[in-house]
Amino acid sequence: MRMSDFPGWEAYEDAIYAVYLETVAHARLTFCGSPLKVRFKPETKKKGYGFWHLISEASDQRNRNEEDRLPDLQRCERVRWVAWCIQHADAGTPGFSWWENERRGETHVVLWAEAHDYAVILAKRKTQQGPRYYLLKTAYCLHSRTVRKFEKERDAWNAKKTEAPTHCCVRASDTPSTHGR
Repeated sequence: MRMSDFPGWEAYEDAIYAVYLETVAHARLTFCGSPLKVRFKPETKKKGYGFWHLISEASDQRNRNEEDRLPDLQRCERVRWVAWCIQHADAGTPGFSWWENERRGETHVVLWAEAHDYAVILAKRKTQQGPRYYLLKTAYCLHSRTVRKFEKERDAWNAKKTEAPTHCCVRASDTPSTHGR
């Protein structure tokens, strides 16, 4: 979905938000048998927090103010890819890999659609009652330096793990639309 197909940013943002709600936020996605959740609060620019974080980037990585993030059209065009990437990484589809890493004291799961240089980042969470869930953190297109970093990180994690599954036994969906790619 390209911005050029819409009369302006507001109409485009509303359209991709509707896609996000349908394909991610309300889709009852799972990863490794646990539910995927998204953040709605605090609202950012009258949209759910998780959505704005998904379609924008910070010009300065040290700036944690969500209001200062700028829309990234590549991220916007690929909103439909989020569910597709989660489902394929979950199913162990060739060309999709995932691994865990630690960032700021949190365990994250990196899902990588290797042929598309696209990544989805989930955070592992547990409730007080014990069951776990995954929180969608962000998704983005990779630059060449990030691809090399991902390869090293994935390979190191795979070398370390001893009995972790290579996939989570969930059916994968069809490939995403490449319109807007």
